[in-house]
Amino acid sequence: MEKKLIINVGRQLGSGGRCIAKALAEEFNCRFYDKEILNLAAKESGFSEKFFEKNDEQKRFLKSHFHLNLPFLGNNDFYKNNFSPEGLYQFQSDVIRKTAEENLRCVFVGRTADYILRDNPNVINIFITAEINFRAKNVTERLGCTMEEAFKVIENKESERAKYYNYYTGKTWGHAESYDLCADASILGVEETKDFIAFFIRKKLSLE
Repeated sequence: MEKKLIINVGRQLGSGGRCIAKALAEEFNCRFYDKEILNLAAKESGFSEKFFEKNDEQKRFLKSHFHLNLPFLGNNDFYKNNFSPEGLYQFQSDVIRKTAEENLRCVFVGRTADYILRDNPNVINIFITAEINFRAKNVTERLGCTMEEAFKVIENKESERAKYYNYYTGKTWGHAESYDLCADASILGVEETKDFIAFFIRKKLSLE
């Protein structure tokens, strides 16, 4: 019989963290949640999914656009009485908790899932890093931009991601003390890094 397993994967931009998380989900027969969480949060809240996408893992956008007309769908007391950046974060957090409860095994990518699910048993928190040129090369391939542009994208996106994580968790994004394992994907490559993490998970949780 399969044991309960929740894998939370934080990642630097361009590190291959999402690919590794997806491969871990396949390895351990887990449901995979990345941007899928945004769709679920939109359904729960009544807000357009596009609104959640624009605010995904960044605190700055919410704060600076707080008084704009929002793409709200349907009637909801939360919209009338409790709308705030923290309120939107709470919607997303509730969805992550609910999803973790309803599934025997799941993998979450980012969105402070390691903090939200910190009290759940059989949770593994992973952070994927990589050497900056390795990451920039991946970004150039994904976006079709130059290396110089890729460095700027990484700096800007990671600054927002760190602010978001640090603000809502009170911890420091990417610091080893926040995770069970930090791995540099540029050393072994994405596939072997996945294998290394899978070995660690099995050892730590005594999984078959």
